[in-house]
Amino acid sequence: MSQQTMEIMRECIPTFFILSDENRHKILELLQSQGPMNVNGLTERLHLSRPAISHHLKLMLVAGMVQVEQQGKERYYSAALDYSIALLQRLLASLGSCEHTNSD
Repeated sequence: MSQQTMEIMRECIPTFFILSDENRHKILELLQSQGPMNVNGLTERLHLSRPAISHHLKLMLVAGMVQVEQQGKERYYSAALDYSIALLQRLLASLGSCEHTNSD
């Protein structure tokens, strides 16, 4: 495996970490299908505690998979997957080129 592929894999670690939890899957699914939501809205739909939702959102925000917009006293979160998708596509392309190199 090339050094470049290994570097891309390391860049993907935060994305893989976020995707490793079923509750974060549910949060991303809701944000994708319903649009921006605050913690209360997510709590009502997912039946998780406010602290649990906030914890997941903080991790997702740090990983760049959600974005937040302040509206008055409320913070509305929305899915922001463009960077993660592009990064995973780069990884797949790099892995594909390694496979072609190794099969020659």
